[in-house]
Amino acid sequence: MAASQTFSLLAFTFSLLAVASTVSSHNITQILADSPDYSSFNSYLSQTKLADEINSRTTITVLVLNNGAMSALAGKHPLSVIKSALSLLVLLDYYDPLKLHKISKGTTLSTTLYQTTGNAPGNLGFVNITDLKGGKVGFGSAASGSKLDSSYTKSVKQIPYNISILEIDAPIIAPGILTAPAPSAALSNITGLLEKAGCKTFANLLVSSGVLKTYESAVEKGLTVFAPSDEAFKAEGVPDLTKLTQAEVVSLLEYHALAEYKPKGSLKTNKNNISTLATNGAGKFDLTTSTSGDEVILHTGVAPSRLADTVLDATPVVIFTVDNVLLPAELFGKSKSPSPAPAPEPVTAPTPSPADVPSPTAASPPAPPTDDSPESAPSDSPTGSANSKSANAAVGMSTPSLFTALVTIAAVVVSVSLCS
Repeated sequence: MAASQTFSLLAFTFSLLAVASTVSSHNITQILADSPDYSSFNSYLSQTKLADEINSRTTITVLVLNNGAMSALAGKHPLSVIKSALSLLVLLDYYDPLKLHKISKGTTLSTTLYQTTGNAPGNLGFVNITDLKGGKVGFGSAASGSKLDSSYTKSVKQIPYNISILEIDAPIIAPGILTAPAPSAALSNITGLLEKAGCKTFANLLVSSGVLKTYESAVEKGLTVFAPSDEAFKAEGVPDLTKLTQAEVVSLLEYHALAEYKPKGSLKTNKNNISTLATNGAGKFDLTTSTSGDEVILHTGVAPSRLADTVLDATPVVIFTVDNVLLPAELFGKSKSPSPAPAPEPVTAPTPSPADVPSPTAASPPAPPTDDSPESAPSDSPTGSANSKSANAAVGMSTPSLFTALVTIAAVVVSVSLCS
């Protein structure tokens, strides 16, 4: 191999190594922890769980407020309103100082995290960014008649094309964003919310069993509800609930809720077993999660269920609809078809030789998604990670793995060069 070709290959390989060293998930709370001026903003990102949503995405810009600006906002409003206001400061695009001053035609609209909540009618989830005269950049709501009530102050940190953090001098206020009802008002008719979302069967069960009171008692400290749709209760394979004891019905319904506020962003980044209201010991009545693109899948050990829609997200309460009834293994047993599937012929030897007997994994493809267990579909499973990365989630092939692969390539190139 010619020396010039060798050096070209080496240059290409090490350029990939340089890229790999920068491809890693960010952590907004750790980044801001180095800046005491944003301690209040950082604290509210954690309290509202917006930090999890930010960390699960790439190509994102966070407009931060210093402690003075943040206190003016936080001191007057409940946590649910603060979350909506801060969601409007998270842009789903990458803007560094250079890009701010090179906006085409001087103005543009950018989608924000608030737009993804479903609580932003019309264009209230968009922000107007305008390059003003004298090098200033203004920000305002995209709603008609809104003013540019916030200005760019300075750059805080950039990880190019992954996350940019910019300071602005005041919050961006969209019409009505500061007047949202408190969670207690929204939850005064929780059964009405569920019925409107197509979960009337689930709502009726909560009332008749008395579990609704258990849900309501958990609201103050945090509550997450997974409500199966009416169609889910009619699906094939759902056990006859009339054959369950009262205690079993209560456990089943409590299994559909968590005693903590865990919005979609937190579920997307979750790596641990999750305790439910029914949990009564280590590993009892818990859930695991995995991701597929932007979707979240709940795993019970019996069958998976997809997070469908958000009925309500008002910190510290979030209510989701799910497309299957969550069946805990403690009541309905483990999956009958574990993954991977067993080999066609039983193997009598305790430890067959790989050379003589094909492994069960090689002999059979993985079980279909409907046959589920926490072990077969962990939250960091390869499939979930790969799909999540393709959908801008901050997970995927780890940087160390990619780095190791590229180092191996470089070693091969050098070896071939020396042998030529």
